[in-house]
Amino acid sequence: MRGTENRSADRWFRRVKRCPNPRVRIICFPHAGGAASFFRSWAEFVPDDVELIAVRYPGREDRLLDPLAETMEELADPIADGCSQFLDAPLALFGHSMGASVAYEVAVRLQAEHGADLAGLFVSGRSGPGREKRRSFAGATDDELIEDVGLQGGTDAQAFANPELRGLILPVIRADYRLVDGYQAPTSRAPLDTPVVAYYGNEEAELDRDSVAAWSSVTGSTFTLRAFDGGHFYLVGHRQELLAHLLASLGHGPATATGTTRPL
Repeated sequence: MRGTENRSADRWFRRVKRCPNPRVRIICFPHAGGAASFFRSWAEFVPDDVELIAVRYPGREDRLLDPLAETMEELADPIADGCSQFLDAPLALFGHSMGASVAYEVAVRLQAEHGADLAGLFVSGRSGPGREKRRSFAGATDDELIEDVGLQGGTDAQAFANPELRGLILPVIRADYRLVDGYQAPTSRAPLDTPVVAYYGNEEAELDRDSVAAWSSVTGSTFTLRAFDGGHFYLVGHRQELLAHLLASLGHGPATATGTTRPL
């Protein structure tokens, strides 16, 4: 029975870089409209003793036929249950944009329901709880969605020029935007016991230092804030530097970037 449960949980995860006996595992949560393959290029910057895993959201790539999630609970609950199989080694979570909120919700569940002591929660490109901005794209036209994605810099515009790809991508983006707009993190929760690091691009119009610093409220442990040059997808051009900072925060090698740690 346990093997069947693991296979069911594994549909949520793709091992980007395998390690049989990792010193730490990092689970990565994609952005709205994103997929596990976004993190494929990270493998070359991760040491051999670190296992890198990406979350496979339903409705895209090799889960194309699975129904899209409509609420945060539909993502966070099964992912947290699946993550429980990875607690035999130190575990860290990284999430970008929508993925930051999903990673946070998974961290809350892992601590509350599984007694997990996470090595770190890394959130990127997202305002902290209480500072989320509702973007109200529920009734947006296809062209408005495409324009917004282009401004964010997330999906190659050529993908929308292909009618078949456009038909696959737009429902995913629309559903994820709707999920994000319908989500608001409770602000009265007990804080995590986990160190939290928040990253953002200093050229992004919809985020600023204060809104990202609001992530400090979710932890009773250390909090670090780090800005990179660039917009919402700053991490594409700074993946090596970002990973160096992340790994250093986990005690794996020297940091190549500096940030601000409490007090803010």
